Amino acid sequence: MSTEQLDRTFAALADPTRRAILSRLALGESSVKDLARPFAMTAPAVTKHLKVLEHAGLIQRSRTAQWRPCSLNAEPLKEASAWIEEYRKFWEQSFDRLDAYLTEIQNKEKQL
Repeated sequence: MSTEQLDRTFAALADPTRRAILSRLALGESSVKDLARPFAMTAPAVTKHLKVLEHAGLIQRSRTAQWRPCSLNAEPLKEASAWIEEYRKFWEQSFDRLDAYLTEIQNKEKQL
């Protein structure tokens, strides 16, 4: 994943409204009107959120007559998760080293 794509993904995920929209789309395709329903905001405000999600590649929008369905594209989420996973491994290794060091110190104290 490119740095720019990762930046767009995390910027899109930084907003709770956009995360809620993604959660809704994880259940299946939905119209813009249906996506806007739970939010106390104007239709143009919801459209701005959808544009951010679309720019990040997290959703796809299409048009069928008057219906404008949106669907989830989870690939950028998978790539962001893989990036985060590398840091989880780093912290686990750090904690393992700390645990080994503390065990060593405790063993030395027992010998005294």
